[in-house]
Amino acid sequence: MMLDRLGMHVSAVAGLDGARSYLRTGHTCDTVFAPGELATQLAITGGTPPVIAVVRPRDVTAAMALLAAGADDVVTEPLDELALALALRHVAVVPRRAVTAAAPALVGGGEVMQRLRETIGRVAGTRSTVLILGESGTGKELVARAIHDASPRIGRRFVAVNCAAIPAALLESELFGHRRGAFTDAVRDKAGLFEDADGGTLLLDEIGELPLALQAKLLRALQEGEIRRVGDTSSIKVDVRLIAATLRDLADDVRDGRFRADLYYRLNVLPVVIPPLRERTEDIPQLARFFAQRHAARHQLGAVELSDTAIEALVRQPWPGNVRELENVIERAVVLADRPTLGHGPHVIDATYLGTVMTVRAPAAVAASADELSIKKATRVLEQELITRALGVTQGNRTNAAKLLEISHRALLYKMKEYGIS
Repeated sequence: MMLDRLGMHVSAVAGLDGARSYLRTGHTCDTVFAPGELATQLAITGGTPPVIAVVRPRDVTAAMALLAAGADDVVTEPLDELALALALRHVAVVPRRAVTAAAPALVGGGEVMQRLRETIGRVAGTRSTVLILGESGTGKELVARAIHDASPRIGRRFVAVNCAAIPAALLESELFGHRRGAFTDAVRDKAGLFEDADGGTLLLDEIGELPLALQAKLLRALQEGEIRRVGDTSSIKVDVRLIAATLRDLADDVRDGRFRADLYYRLNVLPVVIPPLRERTEDIPQLARFFAQRHAARHQLGAVELSDTAIEALVRQPWPGNVRELENVIERAVVLADRPTLGHGPHVIDATYLGTVMTVRAPAAVAASADELSIKKATRVLEQELITRALGVTQGNRTNAAKLLEISHRALLYKMKEYGIS
């Protein structure tokens, strides 16, 4: 109502996807108001209007973190008409700051990432099928989204499905839909993901897990541009740009008879290879700082900085889990690190807060020069402190604490008993 009184036409949407969909379907918008982390996620999306974040009252550190993460201005609850008017005037006259890299997996200015961006730009404008190859945690879905967002289909839906996450018996219905009565639980007609993505892009992640019987049906859908629902006798025309992704070597699967050769050749028209993090270590500092700001804003923990020793420790790691593992380590450090006193600037995350991942993978020279007993004692002290902090952050919820520490619930209970933590 306050915005109405200011002469503004207001539209309300639900969540990040709703906001992106609204903006991509041709609606004009001068300013976006959004809460907390949602504001920063919209702010780092290229082509969006200015974003004003809404935060809780007197939360100065959260406001500063949101501004650092890309929000154009901040207003506090309860909303005040004068504050709204001033914020709108501010974003109207102040040029918007450029925020790099909307997608975390695409952060990085190294030569390897530059080549990947160039490849994405070349394949995005075509209609051909894309096969994304890369290890687990490298950001295959984010690259697929980047291809979709750079393509003429940006105004239509991007639909993603993990073929390994759906039981084989249900996957056909999930992809192609079904008619009522096609099987016991089919009580009504259901459209599949191909129909949902009509006019847009469909990502089939972990395509190597697709059963052989479904591979034949997928091949026909790609070749003919039509699908048939389970239990139906007629076909439906669809216009879908297919992107497949896998961490498997499909050529080996073809030789072993686990994957159809004709489907492999149909998918492998435009291969895009995502390098593992160990091959682009020059991007680790930028990625780490990006994640630190992102999760500090998400948890409303104020501004953060990574110390030089923390960055050096991160760069030395092999990162078998790639970008996903790095993000998890950074989030844990941001949440568990000590908070500074209000007004004393951002809290600095040192290598100490990076947890047991860093101590286990310490350089051999350091381990050899230190007394083994001292190392074990220090590790136990650090482990106990991290468990205590995780339980504090989760307000004693052991399941959530175990997830935060990336250990099993059973292991957490064992450690709590060992250290006498109640």
